[in-house]
Amino acid sequence: MSNNRDPESESEIRQRMTLHWLEAEQAVRAYIAGAVRSFVDREDLRQQVALTIARRFDEFDEQRPFLAWALWIAKSRVIDFYRSQNRRPQFLSDFLLDKYADSLVQRQEVISRRHEALEHCLEKLPDRSRALIRFKYQEGLRIEQIAETIRSTSASVRVAMYRIRNALADCIQARLASESTE
Repeated sequence: MSNNRDPESESEIRQRMTLHWLEAEQAVRAYIAGAVRSFVDREDLRQQVALTIARRFDEFDEQRPFLAWALWIAKSRVIDFYRSQNRRPQFLSDFLLDKYADSLVQRQEVISRRHEALEHCLEKLPDRSRALIRFKYQEGLRIEQIAETIRSTSASVRVAMYRIRNALADCIQARLASESTE
């Protein structure tokens, strides 16, 4: 991050970088865990990847997927790790490391599409149904607490939640199916 930007833009860049990292960190961890056996070494590599991303974020092309870039950096750090120990991972080739990274990117894309479909479907729910979902999943209330809050019975809340979940599942499936035909 260069010094010729104003403080607000530096803050925005750091915020964007942080959001990207939070979305990608689990996949990066999984990638490193698949390539390195030692927990301590895995954690060191994860930190190295995070630091490299922070130092080189200005090189990131926002038009491309952040996860693919982060996994490319992780692959480089894994290779550097084995080189520094004068050995090569016996069970991984460059081809397999690339395939593994590609599968993580594809999996993340599927998760992102499902998440977007869920958000779309939640917006389509009636207000009462959205409130029940909010009570259960955002506020973490138990069924009995929800029933008390809305002055209903636990049984009716359970039935409503069952129907809402089914409606959401159907909506998500339909949304994903329509996206795949476009």
